[in-house]
Amino acid sequence: MFSALTPLDWKRRAVKYYPQKTAVIDEEKEFTYQEFGERTDLLSKALHNAGIRKGDHVAVMLPNTHYMLECFYGICQLGAVMVPLNYRLSAGDLEYIINHSDSKLLIVDEEFCGPIEEMESSLSLDQIVIVNVAGHKTSLTGVDYESFLQHAEELEAPPEIEIDENQLLTLNYTSGTTSKPKGVMLTHRGNYLNAANFLYHLGVKHDDVYLHTLPMFHANGWGGVWAITAAGATHVCLRKVDPPLILDLFENKNISLLCGAPTVVNMLVNDPKAKQIEIKTRPRMATAGAPPSAALIQKAQEILGLNMIHVYGLTETSPFILYCEWKKEFDSKSSDEQAMIKARQGIELAFNGETKVIHQDGEEVAWNGKELGEIITRGNVVMEGYYKDPVTTEAAIKDGWFHTGDLAVTHPDGFIEIQDRAKDLIISGGENISSTEIEGILYKHSDVLETAVIAIPDEKWGEVPLAIIVLQPGATVTEEEIISFCRSNMAHFKAPKEVEFVVSLPKTATGKLQKYRLREMYWKGTKKVN
Repeated sequence: MFSALTPLDWKRRAVKYYPQKTAVIDEEKEFTYQEFGERTDLLSKALHNAGIRKGDHVAVMLPNTHYMLECFYGICQLGAVMVPLNYRLSAGDLEYIINHSDSKLLIVDEEFCGPIEEMESSLSLDQIVIVNVAGHKTSLTGVDYESFLQHAEELEAPPEIEIDENQLLTLNYTSGTTSKPKGVMLTHRGNYLNAANFLYHLGVKHDDVYLHTLPMFHANGWGGVWAITAAGATHVCLRKVDPPLILDLFENKNISLLCGAPTVVNMLVNDPKAKQIEIKTRPRMATAGAPPSAALIQKAQEILGLNMIHVYGLTETSPFILYCEWKKEFDSKSSDEQAMIKARQGIELAFNGETKVIHQDGEEVAWNGKELGEIITRGNVVMEGYYKDPVTTEAAIKDGWFHTGDLAVTHPDGFIEIQDRAKDLIISGGENISSTEIEGILYKHSDVLETAVIAIPDEKWGEVPLAIIVLQPGATVTEEEIISFCRSNMAHFKAPKEVEFVVSLPKTATGKLQKYRLREMYWKGTKKVN
């Protein structure tokens, strides 16, 4: 009586039990689960007619729209593999990914056709399907998505596909900050169990209204594309991150759950409208992608009334491996203490497997909140490996454990707290300095909007911390005042030695800071560039 673990089965369940429930809201368009199911089945028929078979790869470059949601189900229920593309990558990276992934077909939003136009002749694609967008035109040769579906109405349904839970469901490429993007092979089983963690630990209910602020191409929306359907809850699509619009949707669509990087949280709390509204639904918001500061979590809870949930993972782990479990005993602590707890990455989730922090010799660090080590993990959600890259796979997975490259401590209660990425740790005069610790202090300063701390070369100490800061509008704080503020809130040797004020910081499409781009400015020609 074995049944393969696949998140695709949740669509079947949702259509069966909630046919008339609103499944998807995308601006002015709404679809019930029955309608959503019909559209995904039409997409499967159209793709099958176009020659897509079990095991074939289909690339998709779409923002958070109902089309993107349809692709996750319509492609994968054929037994084909979806390759979600980050539409903010360079033309060169996109060309590499499409060809390296062996994608046979591309589904692309008309707004993002520009890079594809540049390299159309060099792509190994059999066909391109284009989602038309008002106000945009493309010279690409392709078929219109709606026509693609409409034609499929007259076609026979594809043969029923037997799914092996260990076969690939999606091929998700990393952003390739220091080398070519790597294709992370994620299975049906891994996606199912990650989505189960999403369901359980984020408390997803049938009546939830989920806002897709997080790009769906990023680790499959962290699993939200599957988990919300599993509960028969409602997906609300968001084409791009627009803080005033998000705050409007909180009120007008009764949003109860969302996910986003700390950068998105920062954008929301600093939007002028944030202090003008009262969000009655008190949405739960999961944040990950970079360690959020305690000060930012506190602002989100006090200004917007958000119930912040800190989760942690990587694309290579589907991605959840830790979450900051909230205990009743924490309720009696001050708001400052609560925020500091919520800034920790936390403990293992129920369905992911084992995670721990180890020294270089492989021994686990003491649970004292002091000993620094690397986070490693093994279990149900770890990737099958990097596509067509066994050497890099073997370097990342050693003795059955995936090595994250994140440096952390383990507190006496077992909660893991990241101190830094291995490449972001600042070693000044032999002392380890956490860039995230300095950033956490800086976010407590009322004039700081955004910040990134990196190491810069120093003749005496080898390297010292530099704070790069985006100020709040109208702020006039000086470098000396910032350094003095840090020195009064942390050990003097950890405080930044220099401060630079900038208009903006480089980020990925998911809101993660790209520190390597900042380091390149100061370490060019030396060893420490990445």
